[in-house]
Parts: sequence; structure tokens; C-alpha cells
Amino acid sequence: MGIIVQPATDFDAVATLVGPKNPESNVCFCLSYRLGSKANNALRGPARAERVRELCHEDPPPGVIAYRDGEPVGWAAVHPRADTSFARNRRIPHVDDLDVWSLWCFRVRPGYRKQGIMHELVEGAVDLARSHGAPAIEGYPVDNRGERVDLTMAYVGTRSLFEAAGFEMVSETTSVLAGYPRVIMRKTLA
Repeated sequence: MGIIVQPATDFDAVATLVGPKNPESNVCFCLSYRLGSKANNALRGPARAERVRELCHEDPPPGVIAYRDGEPVGWAAVHPRADTSFARNRRIPHVDDLDVWSLWCFRVRPGYRKQGIMHELVEGAVDLARSHGAPAIEGYPVDNRGERVDLTMAYVGTRSLFEAAGFEMVSETTSVLAGYPRVIMRKTLA
């Protein structure tokens, strides 16, 4: 059966994909770019989970989820840039004043990788941004030039992933991840 990508309104599915293994943790749930550094580091354990539960009930939700046969298998964080730390990030510059959305984090569960799910997630994120009137959507992947990227650092995606979805490189950045430069990839929606 095919992949279905839907807005991330189901907290349990989000927790399955990006929830921390340690319930008392102050990491993941994909909040590091969504919240300011101070707020992100302060949220721990149940408070962190509760904040994500709240985000799942907001419009727009915190991202999109890919399902296969009803099972959550992939995650992508997408939201208006103005409401993320990318609005203030010095290493990833603003190309212009367009009110773009940011697409910044991917996670595909083991056993489901290398099946095109990240491509489906990009398409689902674009659809979510478009349905909320976004004029454009940006990603900040590594430009790995086809070289293998460590899985822990591949969460931002690769330039080729975004190019396959019709995004174009609009700027370099001063951000580096796993030794690779990050670039700004943009797709115009309006």
C-alpha cells in the first residue's frame, strides 16, 4: 500500500517518530528550531511532551507525518519561518522579506528507509504550506554532493532531495553540519 502524508495532529504518532527515549529528556520532539534556545532547554519530561501535544492541536500543526498502512513511519517539521528560530538565525540568512515557511527536520523509522518516504514528506510539507497560503517554502539541507551523510546529521535533508521536489538553491549559508555546508533551497508556491 502507498504512503499517505497528513498534518501532524496526532500526538501519539508524533511521539512515536520524534519523542525522546528518556521521558525526562530535554531533547528532541523536534523543538530545537521551533522554540527559542532558552525555552527549548527548559522544557523537560512531561512538560515537553505536553507542549508538543498543544502544538498538535494548533493550526497549523508542527509538521506532517507519513503513514503506511496506518502506521506512522516518517516525520517532517514545517512551519512559518517567522515562528521559528530561523527568523533569528545568523548562519542561515533571509534571502528577502517574503513570509516563507521553513522545512527543517526529517525522521524516517528504521525498516522504512530507502523507500522514498522523505520525498513523500517533502511533498506533504509543500501541500501543508500551500494550503495555509504560504508564498514559498524553504529548506536548509546539507550540500553533500552525493557523498554519504551520517544518519544522525541527515535530519536536515540533502540538496538533491530538495532539487528532486522542484526546489532551487537561492543562497549559501555559513552553517555547516557533519562537515557539509548547508544551503537555502526554496520553492515558490504562489
